Amino acid sequence: MPDPGTPERPLAVAIVGAGPSGFYAAEALLKAPGISVRVDLFDRLPTPYGLVRGGVAPDHQKIKSVAAVYERVAQDPRLRFFGAVKLGRDVTPAELAARHDAVIWAVGCESDRHMGIPGEDLAGSHSATEFVGWYNGHPDHRGRTFDLSVKAAAVVGVGNVAMDVTRLMAEDPANLAKTDIAAYALDALRGSGIKTVWLLGRRGPAEAAYSPAEIEEIGELTSADLVVDPAEAAVDDVSKGELADPASKKKTDYVQAHAAKGEGSKERKVRLRFRVSPVELIGENGRVKAMKLERNKLVDDGKGGTKAVGTGVYETIEVGLVLRSVGYRGIPVPGVPFDEKSGHIPHQDGRVGPGSYVVGWAKRGPSGLIGTNRADSVATVQSLLADLKAGALPAVADASLDATLKLLSDKKVRALSFADWQKLDKLEKENGAKAGKIREKFTSIEDMLAALGQK
Repeated sequence: MPDPGTPERPLAVAIVGAGPSGFYAAEALLKAPGISVRVDLFDRLPTPYGLVRGGVAPDHQKIKSVAAVYERVAQDPRLRFFGAVKLGRDVTPAELAARHDAVIWAVGCESDRHMGIPGEDLAGSHSATEFVGWYNGHPDHRGRTFDLSVKAAAVVGVGNVAMDVTRLMAEDPANLAKTDIAAYALDALRGSGIKTVWLLGRRGPAEAAYSPAEIEEIGELTSADLVVDPAEAAVDDVSKGELADPASKKKTDYVQAHAAKGEGSKERKVRLRFRVSPVELIGENGRVKAMKLERNKLVDDGKGGTKAVGTGVYETIEVGLVLRSVGYRGIPVPGVPFDEKSGHIPHQDGRVGPGSYVVGWAKRGPSGLIGTNRADSVATVQSLLADLKAGALPAVADASLDATLKLLSDKKVRALSFADWQKLDKLEKENGAKAGKIREKFTSIEDMLAALGQK
């Protein structure tokens, strides 16, 4: 019997998750020299591209243009896309492993971390993940409701996702009208009563996780003033070493320059706070009414960085909406190892076990930008190819081209192809053009299937 990786017997690889890391892994496999390969790419949604479609803010269309790269990968005849195929419901890890020489997990981090404070479960307290999915028309979150009639909202965390949700709440909805924002979200933002968005960081400006571009976008809003207390914009002695990093210095200089501008004149304010941590959400009639904050001081963490320590000095701010953006974690895949503490799949150089590999956020945790996933996926594919060369991949029951098709047929699973997605893509753009937008997304799986003439 021919060895895997030969023209007579191509290396068969299943990739679970059609987001950036999954596509970059497919690209690396298809570009591998001297090896015949075919890739089956699975996603639980009918639509590919993962966070590029469902996570990137609608006013960041330039970032979304990376989907053109993934489209070229998907059009390689050696790749098959199986959309609307859910792990556990439609296929199992064991069934994939029985039909592929290797399985790559590109399942991301679909859950979020909690603050762990009293009142966190009050109505009006949400994760930023929910809000992002809501305004992006993600089928998981389209049914969420957010009370935007309140006067003040708080965003806990100062990473790039926190900056996105802050910007969307502070932006003039007219500037979003031509993007691919969900129509219902645009309508809700048009009726928003929010005048103040508190943006809360537990450490100082030198440690803030947002990128220079993200804080500059907040500062350049025509609809809101960025307001920073000069005392909180100052850099602690323990943080001065952070300024050796050019990005940290650029971010800090920008914030300090804005602090000198004072309150500004616009009706809407983004109030950026440093060295504060929420310790309690205060409710009234079951809804968030206020947030209790503790002021922090920064100390050396003993690892070359800083950590925030509470000072016992408290204050209360009135807020009716809270969005936490304090980190993400993976969701365990039945039959695949999972580290509960770190929230991702444990691995060694991308290897999870014989014939099992991991890429992206599921591999390293929620870090880096979209492009970061390319090198990460390439590294895992190199481990896989090294195992192929060493004869370390497990034997497979049936890695034939028809094996997956028969499995899905026997289970009466109707997977959507990439051609099906291209039809949806065309319809979304046509519907968007009618509304004066880049695209009008289908936000429910039922609507997607109906548009394709399927049940």
